[in-house]
Amino acid sequence: MIDRGGIVLNVIELNNICKAFGDNHANQNVCFNLKKGEIHALLGENGAGKSTLMNVLYGLYSCDSGDIVINGDVVEVENPRKAIEHGVGMVHQHFMLVPQLTVTQNIFLGMKEAGLFLKMNELEAKVNHLNESFGFNVDPHAVIWQLPVGVQQKVEILKALMREARILILDEPTAVLTPNEVEELFKSIQKLTESGYSIILITHKMEEVLDYCDRVTVMREGKVVSTMLVSETNHDILAKAMVGRDVCLDRIIEPQDRGEVLLKLENITVKNDKCLVAVNNVSLDVGRGEILGIAGVDGNGQLELGEAVVGLRKIENGKMFLMGQDTTNAVPRVMMDLGMAHIPDDRHKKGLVLDFTVKENLILGSQRDAKYHQGLMMNYNKVEQEAKKMVEEFDVRPRDIELTGGMLSGGNQQKVILAREVSRNPEVMIALQPTRGLDIGAIEFVRGKLIEERKNNKAILLVSTDLDEILTLSDRIAIMYKGEIIGMVSPDTPVEEIGLLMGGVKKRTSKGVA
Repeated sequence: MIDRGGIVLNVIELNNICKAFGDNHANQNVCFNLKKGEIHALLGENGAGKSTLMNVLYGLYSCDSGDIVINGDVVEVENPRKAIEHGVGMVHQHFMLVPQLTVTQNIFLGMKEAGLFLKMNELEAKVNHLNESFGFNVDPHAVIWQLPVGVQQKVEILKALMREARILILDEPTAVLTPNEVEELFKSIQKLTESGYSIILITHKMEEVLDYCDRVTVMREGKVVSTMLVSETNHDILAKAMVGRDVCLDRIIEPQDRGEVLLKLENITVKNDKCLVAVNNVSLDVGRGEILGIAGVDGNGQLELGEAVVGLRKIENGKMFLMGQDTTNAVPRVMMDLGMAHIPDDRHKKGLVLDFTVKENLILGSQRDAKYHQGLMMNYNKVEQEAKKMVEEFDVRPRDIELTGGMLSGGNQQKVILAREVSRNPEVMIALQPTRGLDIGAIEFVRGKLIEERKNNKAILLVSTDLDEILTLSDRIAIMYKGEIIGMVSPDTPVEEIGLLMGGVKKRTSKGVA
């Protein structure tokens, strides 16, 4: 759109974009625009159609119908190279970097500017110029695999900037970042907009929208629900727009008596992948009808503790008991047969086989059960019957059990894992980062299922770096610091006191519990 003075008002206009994958209509007559110098959030649940729409803009998908207008001109974007020629760059949720190469090598990989006539120090000078302009502070000599994920994210943005993109699409850029890394990233993004760059932020995190964005467009089930100024909305309005109903993430656990101890750890020691002690002399127990939350800053041994409990990591010293039996260093199969369920911290690498169908993923670990067999042959009718029942009960979308796991959104992948584990009717559940990277609707669903399992007198060990989640769901909270449990507190302990413990400050709290 151009005003009478010939000035482009919208740098991007998407008009009535439609995109379908078979019977799944990912985008239905979607209209979206982006103004120069703004951060415009594209908000919605996992599977709402946000990434599909931006993949159309970036040329990864061709739309079935609709128009793309860039800087006032209707254009055809057949591929990403065309998008880059029009000044559009995209930073994907899963980084596309070569780990063994340096920052500079990754940034110039595939660019003509990095031909035979430019020396490496000249390329590094170009990287440093962008660093200084936008406060990225990335070492151009560093090798990618040695960098934290927050810095790798900045390298991806530098790649797009070096290709002269003035319009940046950021797809869930903070999904794997710490709070400090998020704040640093948005400082750099705001410097970009001050210099006239325009940003589309694909996200499901309302806090980021409210804290950093100018406008927000909400999508639900492939359609645009509303577009509004961030200054004219709030958390409740956005949540309802995203899921189509009121959402409650407040603490709703009713008090109940703790039953017999089902899981017990006695002075266990566990090493990390570098053969260093990650869990040091930890003792704890979890009883029936209880959620024990493990809180702490990421990297303080929580993951290694959870993996040792489910049999994925060796216990070097100490003992572990499940259902009264000594299960120290028992294999995962034995743990499962004794009644343990496991929601892993990484649904892609540990929770699903992405090339398997939904129905195959739903019976993983249970494929030997008699109910799925007719003699020596698999009873596929029974598999399909149980799979359809589970996707209905756990609201997995779409309901197609023949889709591969990799075709589902993150929230629906997590629902498949949850359905599989809960359907086994376990006595003990180990939940590692169960809502990491999920949208508000999926978070509410997963938390609700954990609370339901607690009501059914199951013992749950919850490991999460989301302190709000720990406070919302736990009956007791164990705080880990440098591999040790340095405090056991109740969920009504002041957050400030818990924060001190998470930072390693051992202080007796007035609300502490044994």
